[in-house]
Amino acid sequence: MNDSCPLEDAFYVAHGERLLESFKRLMDFDLLIGNLSISAISALDQAPVAILSHGIEAEPIFNFGNQFALTLFECEWRDFIKMPSRYSAEVISQEERAGLLAKVSRQGFIVHYHGVRVSATGKRFMINNAIVWNIIDHQGQYHGQAAMFKDYSFL
Repeated sequence: MNDSCPLEDAFYVAHGERLLESFKRLMDFDLLIGNLSISAISALDQAPVAILSHGIEAEPIFNFGNQFALTLFECEWRDFIKMPSRYSAEVISQEERAGLLAKVSRQGFIVHYHGVRVSATGKRFMINNAIVWNIIDHQGQYHGQAAMFKDYSFL
């Protein structure tokens, strides 16, 4: 695994493609809009929205975070992909977060989600109008859950 550049990491690239495909299949519109002059994975990594996901472990670990997400969560990629995703929510919000993830599991996705999150350095921020979806590849295999949001404010 390349710690310095996720665009050179085979999992990052393959998983980015799964994120794009599963989003399109569930939402019926593209996660990235426009005529892309760069590769889709580069566009995903540099998108002006936070895009992140976690895997299917008993305690899910983040496995994808684009540059917007890494900046907001104040974390380097190599550290972000080792962090349990529940650490991104305040302790008092973790029960709410668990309910959210269960609802996404049942429905496939939710829109207009909002909640308080915490950066790696402890800064709290509210995310608004997030879309959270199940990552399911074209063969029907479940790979975890992802989120996309642009609206946030520090508390």
